[in-house]
Amino acid sequence: MERSKNRLNPGWIGLIVAAGLASLVLLVAYLVQGKNIALFNPKGEIAQEQHSLMMFTVTVLFAVAIPTLSVAFFVAWKYRDTNTKTVRTTNARVTGGSHSKYLVLLFWLIPTSGIILIASTMWPATHRLAPQNSITSDSKPLQIQVISLRWKWLFIYPEQGIATVNFVQIPVNTPVQFEMTADETPMSSFWIPNLGGQLYTMTSHVNRLNLIADTAGDYPGSTPEINGAGFTGMKFTARADTQTNFDQWVQQVKESPNSLEIGTYEKLVEPSENNPVAFYSGFNSNIFDNVIMKYTGTSEGHMDH
Repeated sequence: MERSKNRLNPGWIGLIVAAGLASLVLLVAYLVQGKNIALFNPKGEIAQEQHSLMMFTVTVLFAVAIPTLSVAFFVAWKYRDTNTKTVRTTNARVTGGSHSKYLVLLFWLIPTSGIILIASTMWPATHRLAPQNSITSDSKPLQIQVISLRWKWLFIYPEQGIATVNFVQIPVNTPVQFEMTADETPMSSFWIPNLGGQLYTMTSHVNRLNLIADTAGDYPGSTPEINGAGFTGMKFTARADTQTNFDQWVQQVKESPNSLEIGTYEKLVEPSENNPVAFYSGFNSNIFDNVIMKYTGTSEGHMDH
């Protein structure tokens, strides 16, 4: 049977595939232009290191995948049924000879080397970037207590004597230690993508997450953990600003007529969706400890270090 002369050769197919991929990249770049894509827009030391690790992993995977897929395509094209120029053989000396063994070894060696390279990089980085690890800095760390509720976030500043709902402000270039727990809510995840990874909040637990921002701006925070009807509205704004502006903001909050006492907190615990931002000039100092005691019977609770 005569082969069709209109069939595309591998060169043209490769060119079409490359053009398609280039068009896809340009389309994605156009769609994300001017948008805050957190993965490609790190604004803190932790986020930058995580970004570097992810880009390194993707590069290694592409370095392994592209040659592998290229060889697979080449073999499939070269030995297609319609290629009459290809010589096929089932000779055992060819299929089972030393050359075949070396090829099999090579095919296993390439992905294995990629896995070893990724693992040797990720293992120490995972321990170095553990959320409980303190961040080295000349600035004194800022402590913020976080309570996830249904379906909102409560932030308590023990040293500053203020509290907020669905809004948290921090100074740039200052380590922030978030001590997080939950009250009357399923397990949630605390996440500010531009500053670092997520960490769970659970009743009877106090999880510590250390982050730092190096660029002023407003960054979205949320819970990626589906936890009920108000999940989509459980969002907050994390504002990073200069130390001077942070101090001024604290003074402004202290002028608020609202105070977070036990009675106010009990109303806040009640489920509500799309809760507005709220500021409290003061708070009952036992609130955070009471939440831990509520589920564990001890004021210390279970602290994850």
